[in-house]
Amino acid sequence: MTQTPIIIDAAFDSGNIEVLSIDGTQARLAIRRDAHSQFFQWFHFRVAGAAGRDLELRLTGLAAAAYPGGWEAYRAVFSEDRQFWGRTETSYDPAVEGGTLTIRHRPAGDLCWFAYFAPYSWERHGDLVARSAGEPGVTHHVLGHSLEGRPIDCLTLGEGPRTVWLYARQHPGESMAEWWMEGALALLTDPADPHGRALRQLCTFHVVPNANPDGSVRGHLRTNAAGVNLNREWHAPSADRSREVLAIRDAMDATGVDFAMDVHGDEAIPHVFLAGFEGIPSWRDEQGAGYRRYRAILERRTPDFQTRRGYPEARPGTANLTMSTNQIAERFGAVAMTLEMPFKDNDDLPCRAQGWSPERSQLLARACLESLHEWLLAQ
Repeated sequence: MTQTPIIIDAAFDSGNIEVLSIDGTQARLAIRRDAHSQFFQWFHFRVAGAAGRDLELRLTGLAAAAYPGGWEAYRAVFSEDRQFWGRTETSYDPAVEGGTLTIRHRPAGDLCWFAYFAPYSWERHGDLVARSAGEPGVTHHVLGHSLEGRPIDCLTLGEGPRTVWLYARQHPGESMAEWWMEGALALLTDPADPHGRALRQLCTFHVVPNANPDGSVRGHLRTNAAGVNLNREWHAPSADRSREVLAIRDAMDATGVDFAMDVHGDEAIPHVFLAGFEGIPSWRDEQGAGYRRYRAILERRTPDFQTRRGYPEARPGTANLTMSTNQIAERFGAVAMTLEMPFKDNDDLPCRAQGWSPERSQLLARACLESLHEWLLAQ
């Protein structure tokens, strides 16, 4: 008896998959590249007609993805209610069809969503901005618009003398970054939270939850609508290529920056870590000591963070000033850093059910801000 074939769709916010063939409950798939770019790795799609059936979903051609090392020991996320995102059986074989990721899952209901990481939708972004802007003491600004006309939202709060910038999703497929932002804004806007209250007294915060809305909606991994990697545009952003960066950097020029955190996700490294600004031309030992001291505080405050593994440090005078952390540290003399969370799991504290998750991203945001409070008190 011929099985009724499953139905696969991705024509929705942040959706990305190409259906090559479907045979019953088995499917051959491919990930669409970012527009005007060779980058690809983000996927997000829905399977219908799946209830109680053993699905085998094969994503092919992945050896050519942006980070092939990201597929080893990776497990795809799934959800049947789009609220809870768990992990399911996943394997990778680099020798099959140009590198094939095979996802196996038996959904309980007719519908099941699969993604590279738990998506953070443009609608949820709108809800986050509206909810946060409605809190006492919060001011909303549109710093500019993306190439496709979407607003670059910024939330300003606090009355302290230290200027802090938090911004996320320059690389849109790194959706854990906006889950982090949701956790950060929850702490900062909670009138009962003691760390939030103290931080608002010490600092003025400028928070950009999504620096690349076009790429996010399009289902891109790394670029905006023009195929531009925004985190390589900070030295000389332009209105025709990277107006998102231009809007944010112009706003930073107007306020100055004392402390900045650029929030990201890393495809291959199964740990949480920070990258600093070693190698900038104007490096000062005091500035570097401030970064290292913050990193040590965060490591002490949460077991989800570590300093043993991460990116290699740049040699003196070799920092890439097109990247935001280096540019901000150089431009403002700020203590700036890039926070990286894993697409896989945190191998220092693994979770079989969810791996690294939205919930852990939000909790990490709280730890980061609590660490900032401690860091400021010792200034």
